[in-house]
Amino acid sequence: MICIDSLQISLNRMLLLAVGLWPYQQSNLVQFQLILFFTILTSFIILQFTAFLTSKCTADLFINVFSSALLYIFFFIKYISFYVNIKVVKYLLEQLQNIYNELTDENEISILRKYGGYAERLTALTILFIVLIAPGPTIYVFCPHFFNVLLSLNESRHPLKKKIFVLEYFVDWDKYYYLIMLHGVLALFIGIVVMLAIGIILLVYQQYACGMFRIASYRIEQAMAVDNLRKGSLQNKNLIYKKLICAVNMHREAMKLSNSSLRRFKIMFFFMVIIMVIGGSLNLFRIFQALSLKCNIEEFLFPLISMAVYIMYIFIASYIGQQIMDHNNNVYAAAYNIQWYTASSKVQKMILFLLQRSTKIYNLNIAGLIVGSFENGAALLSTTISYFTVLYSTRV
Repeated sequence: MICIDSLQISLNRMLLLAVGLWPYQQSNLVQFQLILFFTILTSFIILQFTAFLTSKCTADLFINVFSSALLYIFFFIKYISFYVNIKVVKYLLEQLQNIYNELTDENEISILRKYGGYAERLTALTILFIVLIAPGPTIYVFCPHFFNVLLSLNESRHPLKKKIFVLEYFVDWDKYYYLIMLHGVLALFIGIVVMLAIGIILLVYQQYACGMFRIASYRIEQAMAVDNLRKGSLQNKNLIYKKLICAVNMHREAMKLSNSSLRRFKIMFFFMVIIMVIGGSLNLFRIFQALSLKCNIEEFLFPLISMAVYIMYIFIASYIGQQIMDHNNNVYAAAYNIQWYTASSKVQKMILFLLQRSTKIYNLNIAGLIVGSFENGAALLSTTISYFTVLYSTRV
C-alpha cells in the first residue's frame, strides 16, 4: 500500500476518484460509474457522426463534425488507455512509495517532497480551474431559459435555441433542446476532468523523476566533498565509492520511473498527437471563418474551447519533457563541476564511466518520432498552423 500524505497525492486521488480511475478503489459502484461515463462520451461521439446520415455531406459539414468529434475522441482515447493500464498506475505509485521509504538523508527527503509539492500545487490549480470554468458552458446554455421562467416572459421572448454542436438525435430539436445540450455539456465536462486528472497524475510521476535526478546530483556532490577527499584513509575512499554507486542507482531509478510512466501510454500519446494536429487545424479554420463572416458567438465558442485544450496539453507535455531533459543533464553537469582532479585515480575512473553516459541524450519520446521538449512543442504548433493555412487557402 501507499501513503497518500507522504507522496502528496491526496488531490490527485480526489480527481481520479471523480472519474472512477483511482487504482485502489474499483468497486461495483465505481465500475457502474465508469460504464456511465463511457456511455455518455461514446454516445455523444456517435451522435455527431450521425449528422452525415441526415444531411448532405459537404466540406463545411465535414469540418464542423470532425473538429468537434475529434476533441471527444481525444478524451475517450485518454480515458480508455488509462483504464486499461490502471495496474501499471498502481505499480508506479508503489514504486514511488518504495523509493521514498528507502531515503534516509533528510536533505534527500526534502528534495523529493519539494518536487512533490510542485505537483501538488499544480493539482490544486487544476481543481480550481475546473471549479471556476466548468459552470461556464452550463450557465451559457441554461441561464436564459431559467431567467425566462423566473420572469414569466412570453414564449416569443425565449432565446433562440441555436445548435452549438453539429449532431443528429432523430428527435425534435426544439422540444428536447435542453436535454441535448445537457448531454453535450456533461460529455465535455467529463472529458475535461478525465484529461486533467490523467494528465496531472502522469505529471506527478515525471516531477518525482525530476526530484530523483536532483537527488542523484546531490549524491555526486556529497561524494566528492572536499573534506572527504582530503582524508586519504581507505574508509573514506570506500565511502566515496558507496555514494557514487548510490548516485548512479538513483539516476537509473529516475530513468526507469520516467520511462515506465510513458512506455504503456505511447500508443495513446501517438494518436493524441495526431488528433491535436488535425483537430487544431480544423478548429483554427472554424474560428477564422466565424470571425471573417462575423458569425454569432455560438459559431466559435466550441472551437475556442478545443484550441485551448490542445494548446494547454501541448504546453504541459513540452514543459515536463524539457524538465526531464534538463534535470538529466544536470546530473552530468554535477559530475563535471566537482573537484574530481583531487580524487584518487580509481575514483576518477568511476567518474569517467559516469560521464561517458552523458554522450547519449536522454529524453521522453514517442516511438522515436516525437520528443518531449519546448522545441518539439513549438514544432507541433507550427505544423498545426501550416495545415490550417493550407486548408484556409483552399477555402477562401
